[in-house]
Order: sequence, then structure tokens, then C-alpha cells
Amino acid sequence: MLPTLPQDDPRLVPLTSELGKLIRQARQKALRVIDTLQVQTCWQIGRHINELEKGGAEQVAYGARLLPSLAKVLTAKFGKGFDEGNLRHMRDFYQKFPIWGALRTELSWAHYRTLLRVEHDKARRWYMNEVASQNWSTRALKRQIDTFHYERLLASRDRPAVQQETAAMLREMEPGPRDILWDPTVLEFLGLPSADSLPEADPEQAHPAPQR
Repeated sequence: MLPTLPQDDPRLVPLTSELGKLIRQARQKALRVIDTLQVQTCWQIGRHINELEKGGAEQVAYGARLLPSLAKVLTAKFGKGFDEGNLRHMRDFYQKFPIWGALRTELSWAHYRTLLRVEHDKARRWYMNEVASQNWSTRALKRQIDTFHYERLLASRDRPAVQQETAAMLREMEPGPRDILWDPTVLEFLGLPSADSLPEADPEQAHPAPQR
């Protein structure tokens, strides 16, 4: 067997740097495709549920009875990502964002599910646009909502100071690759086991949940 080159060999540095860049870009694109498909699917499911629940009293009562049954069937076939709680999130998602073309594709389902906590439409859309333009992680978005960042900006006489303080704090909250890849909402959507149930050194052992 031929000896390997030392890792600090100067001939390896530019090659590994370029290959690393390609790998990171490919992973990011793959995650973006999953994010977009998950958001679109959740929005469509929410639209269907909303249609079932609107109308006269009889239709509303039917929709209320149907949701738990629908959740039971979908959970059995596709996993906990489609349980009753998540289906309600999807319905609320459609109700708060009824125009598909107005959504920002830069956001993941975890982002949108977090945005459902924001009561006022104007604030919710402001946070949505900030996530897209500032590339906030879900954790950063939660932090901003919990600290009433939007409201503090409106009330402040020194907005640049508030923004600088926020930027410095958010830089410390950037997610690592594993945080993004093992987002529980993504795993649930794909029918994969949670990250906690996988061996730390061998995440490739994840397999889709069996269909019934």
C-alpha cells in the first residue's frame, strides 16, 4: 500500500479547499430543496384542512371530527411529523400566509412554525423578511421574537445601536452543519428517526420509516 500524503502537504491545501467548497455548496443546495418542498407540502396540507373546516356549522363540525382521524392515519403511514398538533400548525400556517407567492423561499418549515407565535400580521411579515435578508437561524428567530426585537426597534430612537447589539449576539448563535441537517422538523417530514436516537458517529444508519 502506498503511503498517504501528510495532511499539511502544501499540494493538498488548494485542492482540499476547493473540494470542501463544492461539498458545502452541494449540501446547502440539497437542504434548500428539502426546505422548499417541506414548506410547500405543509402549506398545501393546511389549505386542504382549511377548506374542510370552513362553511356552515355542519361542515365545521365535520372538519373538527375529521382532523384527529386524519392525523391518526397520516401518522401511522408517514410518522409523527403529521400528528394532530403538526396538522394544526399547517392549518394555521395557511391561514396566516394564504398567498403562496408572498412567502419567502429562504425560510424553512421550522422558521414558519416559529413565526406562527407572532400575533400581529405586520410584525410576522417583518420577521419573515428579516430571516430571509439576514439569514437568521431558527434559534436566532426565536430569540428575536422572545426579546420583542420588532417592537423595540419601533420604540427606539437609536435603531442602529439596537441593530448592532442584535447582530453581535446573533453571530454567536450560528448553527453548525449538524444542527441544520438534524433539524427535528426535517427529520419528521422525511420519516427519519430523531437525531437523539442515532449513534453520534454513524448518522448514516438513518432509514425512512416503514410504510404501512
